[in-house]
Amino acid sequence: MLRKQNAAGGKVKVTFSMPALEGVTVLYLTGSFNDWSDPGLPMVRSADGGWSAALTLDAGWAYQYRFRDQDGSWHNDWAADDYVPNEFGSENSVADLTPPVHAPAPKPAAKTSGKTAKPGAKPSAPRAKKS
Repeated sequence: MLRKQNAAGGKVKVTFSMPALEGVTVLYLTGSFNDWSDPGLPMVRSADGGWSAALTLDAGWAYQYRFRDQDGSWHNDWAADDYVPNEFGSENSVADLTPPVHAPAPKPAAKTSGKTAKPGAKPSAPRAKKS
């Protein structure tokens, strides 16, 4: 699971979380943000057995990551933003920090000069000329 908070200087604080995993006593976070370092960033275990780690990353990028346990087994974040195939025949989780893509805003309707009535509109009374 990912929690994202905007930070100063074009950064985003990302908290990576993983629920308790049976038999896992140590869990590391590794990914494109730390050049897939081995073993990776040690995660903190909570009272309920879940895991978390926080990093401040540059906004505007999509980062691939995975979790690795004490035995070297890999685990995905099944609540990630996306997944991409890797060269080992499995998938990497993705934390997408790129701006959301929005459809272009509709253009405002052109204003009329008052001489042309909108279709179906009642004609307005003529205006008096200023002297």
